Amino acid sequence: MANWYARWIQAWENRLAHRDSNRVVRPFEWGLEWLGLEESDGPPGPRIGEYGQRALEDSESFFSYRRPQDYRLEEGRLTFTSPLASPYPENNLVHADYFPARPRRRAVLVLPQWNADAGGHLGLCRLLNKFGLCALRMSMAYHDRRMPAGLDRADYHVSSNVGRTIHACRQSVIDVRACLDWLEMQGYERLGVLGTSLGSCIAAAHDRRVRAGACNHISTYFGDVIWTGLSTRHVRRGLEGHVTQDELRDCWKVISPAVYVPRFVGRDVATLFIWARHDTSFLPEFSRQFLGLCRSHRLPYREFVLPCAHYTTGEFPFKWIDGLAMSRFLARHL
Repeated sequence: MANWYARWIQAWENRLAHRDSNRVVRPFEWGLEWLGLEESDGPPGPRIGEYGQRALEDSESFFSYRRPQDYRLEEGRLTFTSPLASPYPENNLVHADYFPARPRRRAVLVLPQWNADAGGHLGLCRLLNKFGLCALRMSMAYHDRRMPAGLDRADYHVSSNVGRTIHACRQSVIDVRACLDWLEMQGYERLGVLGTSLGSCIAAAHDRRVRAGACNHISTYFGDVIWTGLSTRHVRRGLEGHVTQDELRDCWKVISPAVYVPRFVGRDVATLFIWARHDTSFLPEFSRQFLGLCRSHRLPYREFVLPCAHYTTGEFPFKWIDGLAMSRFLARHL
């Protein structure tokens, strides 16, 4: 029976994964200019690895920023200028949908999955409202209303351009912190974060205002997910022949959740980690490794295992199981 169920979930997952016909295999680029690195005679891979190591050694500075001065709320939509600029004006204007709750005490910043459209997770925000929680749903870099002209997908956030991917993740993390600033300015006292898939990677490890978090799909290293995942096969095709899996893991360690686990030691953060037993995008072995890393640092957490895969998490009944688990956890701990 178990084997039959697993095959059924995987078949369903594959159908959902292949319903999009607009995936593009983009050319490989090191993207040194995105990191402020000059072209030189040295091999780019090790240079990006060294860049990441320096950033990790002073990650507070790497993810530091100046608070935006142009917050604007109109008809339930918050906008402001991203503190970290990119060459694309559309991407530099951050959009977030605001779902207020009374009293103004508890708020959750919601970060949808990679390639979520403008309507993604709005239903989840309304569910959070039912639990007495304010929700602010942020569009990550290069997503929906921030997508540059000519793109159909959020390819510039995760792609075969190594440097741009680092820059995009850094920008999204900084934009998250700017959103938390705005929520605090509105009088919200207890702040949480809910991230799904890519959104769970764009966590708030550097912001001590976060009191609770729900990480919906978890893994260890950014590069391993891209190299092995069903949803990122087209990205891997652009990378292969130019960089190995080990090299990619090293290049992208600065945007990998695993390296920031020690930052939570000694912090009072209630955390829910969710993973899917049959996931082929965030492989279960990586999810288990991440949980093992948390245990090795004696970090308290709650674990919830979904009986589905990655794309199927967004389908009935799993989306309701998932949404209720996260909403109940955050309502209890904020």
